[in-house]
Amino acid sequence: MKYIWQSDGWPELTWDAAKLLPLLTRVARAQGRLLGKMEGLGFEEAKDEAHLNAMTDDVVESSAIEGEQLPQGEVRSSIARRLEMKHVKNLVPSSRDVDGIVELMTDATTNYALPLTRKRLFKWHESLFPTGKSGLANITTGRLRDGPMQVVSGAIGREKIHYEAPPADRLTEEMARFLDWFEEPDADTDPLLVAGLAHFWFVTIHPFDDGNGRIARAIADMALARAEQSPRRYYSMSKQIHAERNEYYTMLERSQKGGCDITAWQEWFLSCLHRAIESADASVDAVLQKARFWQRFAEAPLNERQTKILNRLLDGFEGRLTTTKWARMTQCSHDTALRDIKDLIERGALIREAGGGRSTSYALLST
Repeated sequence: MKYIWQSDGWPELTWDAAKLLPLLTRVARAQGRLLGKMEGLGFEEAKDEAHLNAMTDDVVESSAIEGEQLPQGEVRSSIARRLEMKHVKNLVPSSRDVDGIVELMTDATTNYALPLTRKRLFKWHESLFPTGKSGLANITTGRLRDGPMQVVSGAIGREKIHYEAPPADRLTEEMARFLDWFEEPDADTDPLLVAGLAHFWFVTIHPFDDGNGRIARAIADMALARAEQSPRRYYSMSKQIHAERNEYYTMLERSQKGGCDITAWQEWFLSCLHRAIESADASVDAVLQKARFWQRFAEAPLNERQTKILNRLLDGFEGRLTTTKWARMTQCSHDTALRDIKDLIERGALIREAGGGRSTSYALLST
């Protein structure tokens, strides 16, 4: 078995540019449409919310790819605090593990213009494993691994080796070449292809005891932020990769064996990126609808109870909203709930649905 790093041409990775050009054009157009939609708006809080949603997905889903489930509320709160989004409400405490990966991911995209160095990568690795443990196992953090690295699956005694990374005595040289290239990629290489190559190259080196996949995805996000010249993320590549997790690992394994032509990997990466951008449209539209809705009440603010319930409705309230449910959710009397509702009907925020008496329910008039 010959791995790609054992090829004579390594690390001069190549691809069929003509084959990738049509797909590259489609992705660039989709990327431009999404960024244009967001940057052409004056709703700064809406941009922040879309950014917060995408970053939350990135952190949660990148960890989920590795089988680690992070509490979404903690991740969202940690990101909001780190990015100083003071308008975000209902923040909850977050653990050291959550804060660590949030620090990594936000640094990669918010500070995308800063050089990627060994020192910075080591800090990311320490942030990813603040206790020096991966699960129950002790790992070396903040430095290159000093032993062999294999990607293995299957029960003990029936293991399947999917990939074997370069030996430890080659890592210093391998990482130096990678970091030099990342800071000064070929000027003729499209920035989106730089992101795909960076992801593949780093995870192929596999320089750390653990966390290589998450750091590779952070590096790809950093390259995409550089391509867009924006610290704000409106789509989550990690969320899409998680949805296509089997294909992701299959393509990595296939591309890491054999020669240095990675056309198939770049094609998959671009296609996955395209799907990530396209799927973000719906969530971005929902954020924008919410912003337009709240703009109607900017001059005549609502009370806290009304704001809470309207947010629930805008986020997708399950079932029918009744006066009784309003009173229970806001811990107020039935009469107070009814007054709140009547006020919103008069303001054009709510509409009374069909039915009457105890069965009367209400819905948003328009979003």
